[in-house]
Amino acid sequence: MKLVFLGPPGAGKGTLAVLVTEAYSIPHISTGEIFRAAIREKTPLGLKVQAIIDAGQLVSDDTTIELVKERLAKSDAKKGFILDGFPRTIPQAEALAEIVDIDSAVNFDIDDELVVKRLSGRRVCKTCSQNYHVDFMPPKVEGKCDKCGSDLIIREDDKIEAITKRLEVYRKQTEPLIGFYREKNKLTDVDASPSSGTVFESFQKLFPQK
Repeated sequence: MKLVFLGPPGAGKGTLAVLVTEAYSIPHISTGEIFRAAIREKTPLGLKVQAIIDAGQLVSDDTTIELVKERLAKSDAKKGFILDGFPRTIPQAEALAEIVDIDSAVNFDIDDELVVKRLSGRRVCKTCSQNYHVDFMPPKVEGKCDKCGSDLIIREDDKIEAITKRLEVYRKQTEPLIGFYREKNKLTDVDASPSSGTVFESFQKLFPQK
């Protein structure tokens, strides 16, 4: 099962990817994971990426595509994978199509208002990095970590202004991929607004294990 996960930040792609990875025994491959693994393994591409990052520059499409190709050639991805964070653009999707024929692009459909609620409610302990949510997973004492008692903070990424900006970037750059895959009859829409357990049940019905 070769899948691409699409959806805005806060749609729950990462949470579902963990559940799918465990149930279907296929790797969850994120762009960040690809970069870190290549750097850690000191592959020629990994060394190139390290130099780009050290110089404070962005990794180009061509290099990212080569890294994805290198990662998908590994043995654990032979029977399937979840690609998360790639492709982000139409040119990347076209390049991916030349590397592998995916089974489906799974579009996690969710309203912007719910995304803002999910992300803006997140809190993290400034000392031990334990995560909380004011609505879904609140601490026992407001503003304090259950584990170490330190103050909980709002990450810069989780402030309303930052969330709005991230959504704008997503809609502009990545949402066209939905149309791209729909035209190729490779798009599967999943309602991402319920709980992760309910979303996973929907996923299992759409992609029954063989």
